[in-house]
Amino acid sequence: MSDKADSETKIARLRYAGGEAFVADSQSGHAMVTSFGHEKRAAPSPMELLLVALGGCTGADVISILEKKRQRVTGYNIEVRAERRAEHPRIYTRIEVVHSVRGHAIDPKAVQHAVELSETKYCSVSAMLGASAQLSMRYEITNED
Repeated sequence: MSDKADSETKIARLRYAGGEAFVADSQSGHAMVTSFGHEKRAAPSPMELLLVALGGCTGADVISILEKKRQRVTGYNIEVRAERRAEHPRIYTRIEVVHSVRGHAIDPKAVQHAVELSETKYCSVSAMLGASAQLSMRYEITNED
């Protein structure tokens, strides 16, 4: 671990829960279960949680930026699609994030700018995954009358 003054250490603790599961405790005090089972999954796998983390990270950025731009968003969904290679380690090689924004008179330029800022500047998960996978983001807008 680095001792740089500008670095920040985060800790996650996991305990084996039996079967094919671990219970993880985050530094912020939240617990979740992750499963490594292949036959019967009782919880998301660690690789699935990476996709959830990416969607949550970029989604938080985009909705925050759109709110600052005074966009009247009535609905917002994110779909993260990923391809994994067949050989081990089975990393993601290609990831696509689709932002679906619904609202009143949504400005496409505002959405495009928000998505670009998230992908290139703000989303730490995007930066991490983009270092090893081909990452792309796109958006769809549905305007309501």
